[in-house]
Amino acid sequence: MASSKDYLDFILEQLSELDEISHRAMMGEYVLYYRGKVFGGIYDDRFLVKPTKTAKAMMPEAGLELPYEGAKEMLLVDNVENKEFLRNLLEAMYEELPAPKKKK
Repeated sequence: MASSKDYLDFILEQLSELDEISHRAMMGEYVLYYRGKVFGGIYDDRFLVKPTKTAKAMMPEAGLELPYEGAKEMLLVDNVENKEFLRNLLEAMYEELPAPKKKK
């Protein structure tokens, strides 16, 4: 099941207080970037983020879910209504995110 554009738009609006949020469509889903680094995505209308140490600490009850078959598990973000929480989460996670891979 592909994610809806409406859900993507909702999540992007919730993240609108952050600069440099971008996304890329990929096989019916959406990969999300913060300041050039992948932090998560929209998969089957679920907002998932990388399970960094900080993200786990900020969302201790969050379940690990597979974005798609064969992928690494990610944390499900339930608190998508709270813009301040989302902003704090991404700002706190940023330093732990891997640098973008260099294009060959």
